[in-house]
Amino acid sequence: MFGFTALELARMQFGFTVSFHIIFPAITIGLASYLAVIEGLWLWKKETVYRDLYHFWSAIFAVNFAMGVVSGLVMAYQFGTNWSYFSSFAGGVTGPLLTYEVLTAFFLEAGFLGVMLFGWNKVGPGLHFYATIMVALGTLISATWILASNSWMQTPQGYEIVNGIIVPVDWLEVIFNPSFPYRLAHMTVAAFLSTALFVGASGAWHLLKGRDTPAIRTMLSMAFWMVLFSAPIQVAIGDQHGLNTLQHQPAKIAAMEGHWENEPGQGMPLILFGIPDMATETTKYQIAVPRLGSLILTHSWDGQIQGLKSFPPEDRPNSTVVFWSFRVMVGLGLLMLLLGVWGAWARWRGTLFQSKPLLRFAIWMGPSGLIAILAGWFTTEIGRQPWVVYGVMRTADAVSGHSAMALSITLILFIVMYFIVFGIGISYMLKLVARGPSISHDPAEEGQSQRPARPLSAAPDSVDPTPNI
Repeated sequence: MFGFTALELARMQFGFTVSFHIIFPAITIGLASYLAVIEGLWLWKKETVYRDLYHFWSAIFAVNFAMGVVSGLVMAYQFGTNWSYFSSFAGGVTGPLLTYEVLTAFFLEAGFLGVMLFGWNKVGPGLHFYATIMVALGTLISATWILASNSWMQTPQGYEIVNGIIVPVDWLEVIFNPSFPYRLAHMTVAAFLSTALFVGASGAWHLLKGRDTPAIRTMLSMAFWMVLFSAPIQVAIGDQHGLNTLQHQPAKIAAMEGHWENEPGQGMPLILFGIPDMATETTKYQIAVPRLGSLILTHSWDGQIQGLKSFPPEDRPNSTVVFWSFRVMVGLGLLMLLLGVWGAWARWRGTLFQSKPLLRFAIWMGPSGLIAILAGWFTTEIGRQPWVVYGVMRTADAVSGHSAMALSITLILFIVMYFIVFGIGISYMLKLVARGPSISHDPAEEGQSQRPARPLSAAPDSVDPTPNI
């Protein structure tokens, strides 16, 4: 159906579900840590602005957390339904790693989430702050185990193949595989940066609407500080991640750069624009800067990397896709740097909260962190092809024996249901953002005499999208 094979449809289905899922944990990780910081500031300074921000963003966190849990369950089931041969072959490694994530991070989050969301009037301030920290820690531990599993699939080590299946022989090598530290750092900072852009866009939107309150100014200011410091750190981490990928997955780097072959005695150019053509083995219409590719990728003037032509055609990632997904990520990263610097300049001039061009730019940059995460994820996963476990198991050997018709029907159902369910959830979350933090907040007015049973219960029953000014 649709002219695609069962393998291609299985990959599309998993790519679709993971693309929806990844945006929710990213915001969850960032918001959980943000809530811990502002509650700590509330306990320290006793300024009501931090308490108001905590109650505002905790409601948004609850909705986002619920959507993340639901989308994650669907993705986990697909390992058994669509990728059963992969689960059978590599489940001895990936199964325990995902189990550790449940036993540590998920239980930690579940144990303290209720106290965090509903215990403001029911426990002491110290215990409530501790619960918030534990939830934030749980999100980071969850990311650690998930990325350990994914990184092992990218750079596998610490295993043996016994009777046709993978058997772990050294768990420290499995977990701390060569790409794991770089991927963990890159994803964690990306989550913080995406959340800062989201929070900053919210503050900028309210200021442009004329809602100039201490809470709005505080969250905008904190967001701009976070962007200013985390964007350059992310660039540095990305550079080291790229060098690690060049060492362990050179074909991926060649595909990202649209680089097919080296010219003897010459440095490698950086192709800014082009259209890689897998059939003709060329990058058409390219605009390149001489030798800049050598400086970035090898940190030398005339260094060279393997071109795609040095790899067998069946081992090459799709450069047409990876080339552009990588440039979307990098381009947005440069715009984030610009936003951080512009915000610092406006702060120095005393116009941070009045500059309409800056505030409009901040709004446009609101979703850029999540788009960059998706683009980076596409680069990572498509660049790993044709391997599901790099150099060990091909993706074609991992897919279950479903027909193209069955996968087409389920893909359509996923698309329809996801846009309905998560469209409603995202719309509701944005309405909460549009309402803005209350200027004066009395926890006794929350009506928490009975403990709600669901995470979404932490959000208000009704939302007026028009801010009260």
